Amino acid sequence: MTTTVLHTEHTSATLLEASRRNIALDPALRPLWSGARLAGPAYTVQGVPGDNLALHNAVAAAPPGHVLVADLGGGEFGHWGEVLAVAAQARGLLGLVIDGAVRDSVEQASLGFPVFSRGLAIAGTAKRYPGILGRSVLAGGRVVRTGDLVVGDADGLVSIPAADQQAVIESADRRVAHEAHVMSELLTGRTTIELLGLNPLGN
Repeated sequence: MTTTVLHTEHTSATLLEASRRNIALDPALRPLWSGARLAGPAYTVQGVPGDNLALHNAVAAAPPGHVLVADLGGGEFGHWGEVLAVAAQARGLLGLVIDGAVRDSVEQASLGFPVFSRGLAIAGTAKRYPGILGRSVLAGGRVVRTGDLVVGDADGLVSIPAADQQAVIESADRRVAHEAHVMSELLTGRTTIELLGLNPLGN
C-alpha cells in the first residue's frame, strides 16, 4: 500500500478551523495519558466489541509510520493494553485511535505510546474475530479511511481526507501566521474587538 505521508505540528483545533468543515471526531474519544499526541496517516481496522484479534492482525499488517484507527463498536472491554502497545511501537506505528475501551494506562504512559479511546475497562477479550483491515471505518462518529491524516492532542481528534490534506495544512499555516500577528498586536494594547472586526453589540 502506498500512502503519501504528510507531517504536521498543527493542533487539532487549528486544523479544524482551517479546514472549514466538520472533521472532528467525537470529543468522548480522549487521550489515555496527559500529553499524548499523535499525527499521521490512518490504517483502519474493523473489529467487534469484546474481541481483540482484529487489533493483533492490524499491528502485524499496518505499515510503519501509520496510526491505527479501530472501530470496536464502543465496547467497554480492555481491547488494547501494554503488550499490543509494545508490539505496535516495535513495528513503527505512531499511535492508536479506538472507538472502544483500553487498559494498562500507566504502562502505556511510561512507554509514551499515544492512545485515544472512549475510556478504560479491564474486562478481558476473546480472540476469534479476525477483523477487516484497510477499509473505511466509523470512529468517533466520522468515516475514516486508510490514508486519511489523523491528528490528536489534548483538545481532541480530527481526521482529514487524503485528498484534502495539503490544502488544509497550507490553510493552517496561514491561520497560525495570522494569529501570531494578532497576538503581537494585542501586546501593544489593541483589542480583540478591533483586530477581529467584531461588533461589540452583537448585531
